[in-house]
Amino acid sequence: MNYQDMTTPPDLTLSTGTGPMQRRVPVYEDYLPPCNNACPAGENIQAWLDLAQAGRYQEAWNSLLENNPMPAVHGRVCYHPCESSCNRVAVDGAVSIHAVERFLGDLAFEQGWTPQIVGEKSNKRVLVVGAGPSGLSAAYHLARLGHDVEIRDAGPIAGGMMHFGIPSYRLPREVLAAEVKRIEDMGVKITLNQKVEDLKAEKEAGGFDAVFVAVGAHIGRSIDIPLYSESDTRDAVTFLRNIGLGKPTKIGKRVAIYGGGNTAMDAARTAKRLGAETMVIYRRDRKNMPAHDFEAAEAIEEGVVFHWLRSIVGIDGSHIKVEIMNLDDKGRPQPSGEFEIIEVDTLILALGQNIDSELLKTFPEIEAQSDGVVAVNENMMTAAEGVFAGGDMVPSLRTVTIATGHGKKAARNIDAYLRGGQYQHPSKKHIVRYDELNLWYSTDADQSEQPTMAPLLRNKNFDEVLGGLTQDEATYEASRCYSCGNCFECDGCYGACPEGAITKLGKGKFYEVNYALCTGCTACTLQCPTAAIHMIDK
Repeated sequence: MNYQDMTTPPDLTLSTGTGPMQRRVPVYEDYLPPCNNACPAGENIQAWLDLAQAGRYQEAWNSLLENNPMPAVHGRVCYHPCESSCNRVAVDGAVSIHAVERFLGDLAFEQGWTPQIVGEKSNKRVLVVGAGPSGLSAAYHLARLGHDVEIRDAGPIAGGMMHFGIPSYRLPREVLAAEVKRIEDMGVKITLNQKVEDLKAEKEAGGFDAVFVAVGAHIGRSIDIPLYSESDTRDAVTFLRNIGLGKPTKIGKRVAIYGGGNTAMDAARTAKRLGAETMVIYRRDRKNMPAHDFEAAEAIEEGVVFHWLRSIVGIDGSHIKVEIMNLDDKGRPQPSGEFEIIEVDTLILALGQNIDSELLKTFPEIEAQSDGVVAVNENMMTAAEGVFAGGDMVPSLRTVTIATGHGKKAARNIDAYLRGGQYQHPSKKHIVRYDELNLWYSTDADQSEQPTMAPLLRNKNFDEVLGGLTQDEATYEASRCYSCGNCFECDGCYGACPEGAITKLGKGKFYEVNYALCTGCTACTLQCPTAAIHMIDK
């Protein structure tokens, strides 16, 4: 199909009969909403928003679970790129997709909803190494598809970096535990405190038909900084892990976090809650930091001080020597030759994480990079037959939602592999832009705001900072969706056609064009609010 400019009148030529003969005609075809396209977990966001706005909450939740097994978690910790892509950003603010997702996830706990097994029993066994977001996602989808799944994790609690890397003020532990339990209730066996040392031996001893490796990035990176005398220096991953385990953690009165990523923000806000005067030292400015800006904003609200454009060049006990940096025209920090001394009692390094990939050593065909990352093909399989990998183990951005998407993709490919086939990913359709919509009706409806704990109260505990929407607010928020690219039977095309060429087929059956009556005038396409009608070459 040739996608045409819908604002251009049709090209008409005189026929040999009594009137013009159209060269282009309208067709109904659903296109891809930008929110769906941006979701790393591949959720059909528009579909479950439509069900939610109709008050069909359990159906919306089931639609969500087709792609994402942990909506209550993702509604809290996902950085929601779907909202950055939402066409409503151009009007009055994106649909608060994450807030509706959280509402559905929490409602499922209250109502005791359970997911369905959709595949026939395969009698195939799959080992998943790692109980983080990617491993849990893969196990869930494999169980839904009818396979027997076991997860083995070196940690004492399931959840991986969701538990040990994300503080409880962002993700309450009871929420995570409830999502994990639902996966276990589907028949997934989770064995904790069992580190897999030799993956090949583990696979063979357990009689597993395939393996998915999803070991998280739990090793903090170090940096070569001159140390002139003993200093209380530790890495952010270990610091947050100890907090997640509930271990007593002593830090000094003045704490500095070195780094500008999301882990640095979590470490800073955690140190603040432990009573420390907290600062962040980062070699770039706020505009060029890798952390999401709202993370920095919330840290600043809570009293964290930022020392931008500073690079640590030496540590002498409680004295941190930093060099002032200047940014070049590409945003890269360059030394200025000017120095400062910052006094701190504890220095926490948040400079990135590596992966322990030693468990793959008996698969010589799998080559790990220096940071432990391994290569996979388009099916998420490594160089070793039947060994798949995802999450932090593979080259990609490291977020909970990306890891969850990896788990789903791997599960579908593992399912096809076990059944002797190959998974065929659906082809991507045209992504609808805002300027393709024809919003002839009033759309003013501001985004709902989630309740937030006052900054002065946050530092006194680890209680959840952000609250959820009420049922009425969630329903309203879902109704703000424009349904970009997909017909919602508004009858606009039916009413606009001057020739009576469009027929209503009944609720849920949409419309039909009688091309014997259609003149190709484009009246239907010019008023379609969702860009679900397109003019194509006849």
